[in-house]
Amino acid sequence: MSHPAVARLRELLPPPGSGGDAVDWERIERTTGLAFPADYREFVELYGGGEIDEYLSVSTPPVPGSPYGDLLDRGEPALSDRDREELGALLPGGALPPLLPFADSASSDVAFWLREGAPDDWRVAVFRRQTPHGTSRWTVFDGGTAALCVAALTGEAHPFSELLSARGGHEFVSWRGV
Repeated sequence: MSHPAVARLRELLPPPGSGGDAVDWERIERTTGLAFPADYREFVELYGGGEIDEYLSVSTPPVPGSPYGDLLDRGEPALSDRDREELGALLPGGALPPLLPFADSASSDVAFWLREGAPDDWRVAVFRRQTPHGTSRWTVFDGGTAALCVAALTGEAHPFSELLSARGGHEFVSWRGV
């Protein structure tokens, strides 16, 4: 059964004809101790690594030949004190859980999982490189990877420096099509 957010995403963003990426999720969990949210696993299997509207790049675990297979190499980011403070102010209790980046925009924005609780409960935090003076560079989104993509594609949320264009529909380009 499809995850509801992935089913909605599929309506907005046709999967590539080349298909997604095959990943041995159990092996990754055994070797790294890291499990991933169900919506993200389904996204990778349906879309694979690639770009949404030539703007948002989504990383995957290692896949032979894929330049997007860098997810496990990214690790915990080094945040400045200011960034830690800004993000902490948006979280209950101000404590920062471990972060794992999974997507980047053409504007150098970065989407992170807030790895707190079970993987399906992880929320997303987006760091925007370009913001008006005096505004937080962080947006915390109460949903997962697929829900974030849906919200950005529909204009329900504006977590990135630029809006995703809907002119003529949205397009996902797989690394196989690049």
